[in-house]
Order: sequence, then structure tokens, then C-alpha cells
Amino acid sequence: MALRESGEDYLEAILMLHRAHGVVRSVDIADQLGVTKASVSKAMSMLEERGYVEMAKRDVRLTEKGLARAEHVLEQHLFFRDLLSAAGVDSHVAAEEACHMEHCLSDDSFSKLKAYIECVER
Repeated sequence: MALRESGEDYLEAILMLHRAHGVVRSVDIADQLGVTKASVSKAMSMLEERGYVEMAKRDVRLTEKGLARAEHVLEQHLFFRDLLSAAGVDSHVAAEEACHMEHCLSDDSFSKLKAYIECVER
């Protein structure tokens, strides 16, 4: 079953928090995403069932599968944010809209778009 946008947002938040702090707790995820701890708990259960995260005592850890997906989503986010910023879009708007754009393209379409942009920039 494909991961929905909210699931990808959780994985991306876990990755960013891990990079910033090393340890990721559910309360940190809730603060990062502006959701309740109950929502995080429900999401973590689903992500754990699907093999994306492992729950330790108080920590949330990405599995290899979760890390790969989180890195891909983050790559897409940064790509679209930077592309929009380069086109003159306000940085706050670019970040917000990139958050939506990162979820709407297939992996194949994203790869081809990225390759095209890199080719044009040369």
C-alpha cells in the first residue's frame, strides 16, 4: 500500500529532527508538524506496521526503508523549494508550496524533471 502525503510528512519530519538533534521523540514530531501527540501515536503505529519506523522506549527511529523514503521526500521538497525560489517566489511561499508539490509527482516524473532541469542549467 502506498504511503499517503501525511505519512511522508511524518517521515520527513523524523529525518529532519534526527539530523538536528540525533534523538527523535513523539513530542518533537508533534511540535514540528503542529499536531497532537495522539495523532503522532496513531501515525507511528501505522508507519511501524508498514516497516518505515521502529519505536524504541521513547525514541522514534527510521528503518532503512523509512530512511530511503524520507530522504527522497526531502530531496523533492528541497528541489521544488529551490526551483520556486529561483523563479522569484517568496521564500516562505516556496517552502509551503514545495511541501505540496513533493507529494504529487511519481518518482519517475520527478527523476525526469530533475534531469531536465539539471540539463538546462548546464
